[in-house]
Amino acid sequence: MAWNEPGGGNNQQDPWGGGGGRRPSGNDGKNGGGNNGGRNQGPPDLDEALKKFQDKINRLLGGRGKRSGSGGGSGGDGSDGRKRNPFILPILVLIVALVIWAGSGFHLIDQSERGVVFRLGKYTDTLNPGLHWNPPIIDRVDNVNVTSIRSATQTDSMLTSDENIVHVSVSAQYVVSDSHAFLVNVNEPEMTLQNAMDSALRQEVGNMHLQEILTTGRDRLGQRVFERLTAYMEAYGTGLRLQTVNVESTAPPDQVQNAFDDVIRAREERQRSINQANAYSQAVVLEAKGQQRRLIEEADGYKAASVSDATGQTNRFNSLLGEYQQAPDVTRERLYLETMSQVLSKTPKALVDLGDANGVTVLPLNQMQAGGNSSKSDSSSMSMQQLEQISRQVVDHMNSGSQQPTRSSSLREGR
Repeated sequence: MAWNEPGGGNNQQDPWGGGGGRRPSGNDGKNGGGNNGGRNQGPPDLDEALKKFQDKINRLLGGRGKRSGSGGGSGGDGSDGRKRNPFILPILVLIVALVIWAGSGFHLIDQSERGVVFRLGKYTDTLNPGLHWNPPIIDRVDNVNVTSIRSATQTDSMLTSDENIVHVSVSAQYVVSDSHAFLVNVNEPEMTLQNAMDSALRQEVGNMHLQEILTTGRDRLGQRVFERLTAYMEAYGTGLRLQTVNVESTAPPDQVQNAFDDVIRAREERQRSINQANAYSQAVVLEAKGQQRRLIEEADGYKAASVSDATGQTNRFNSLLGEYQQAPDVTRERLYLETMSQVLSKTPKALVDLGDANGVTVLPLNQMQAGGNSSKSDSSSMSMQQLEQISRQVVDHMNSGSQQPTRSSSLREGR
């Protein structure tokens, strides 16, 4: 028997709260107490359960429902006087759908993102971080990360201005500056950036020599690529902003790598020699400047001494001028004797030519200096006396030689 048909009259209530009078009565004998004595149980009748559930909803909403069994005409309709509203279930489904639809319109935008709103496919607004609601299906919100740093790399072999092949690798770092332009203006903006970077790199490599790219021109190459690529991105309106462009590596082709390595080593050796020469040059220049300064100081000292000596001699001659004006002969003879004393005191032997009559006179200066055991004062006194005597003889000879020309005296130093 069915689950909602009580057997034997003891079970008058089914699980849905119905009485025995509402159980369905069938004519096929399946619901009676036939083969199994009225105790056969089968699966629940889903159609009857849905009807009962709808009746309860109708009573809650004030409707009029029909309560009847699932059997044929033998059981009657079992109406309790209330008519069921056929629109209740669709309305409930619609309400639930509306609640689900409205709830799915809430979305949270992170601090690092911006929300781009498209209403029926057309851009309408850009949302800032926070909680927002947009009608689902009507509006589509695409979140774009505008703070994360993205990177792109381009590596390829290119031709330089001097028709050489060079292998260049360049990387670029960029961020999304305009989320609307990033999504709308260009299809696949990051691929566009990749292609533009390849174009800019080839353009700048083609304007430079191979030697410059491999050595000192890498920074300049990166700066030129950055400027050209920035101009491309602004012209395309991709919504991307470049931050840096770095030249990762520059190298000649593998077939000529060894030759380029030899050239680089030779260039480094040349530079090292130049540095050593510059260091030696600086050391020599510093030493020469020191000698120059020392010579200048010595020259200044000699200049000061010479000026001082000349000034002293000038003062001496000026002081003798008055004496010479009063007694010229005496002053002249005294000056001559003083001069001869200074000259002859430094020579061991002196020859004095007294003219044709007297011949050559040898002065015994060695004997005058031979007295090593005697005191220095005695030797000096004797030599001065002898020198004065010789000087007088010379003066007398010069004075007496007025009748014949007198040859000039010559002093010769000897041993």
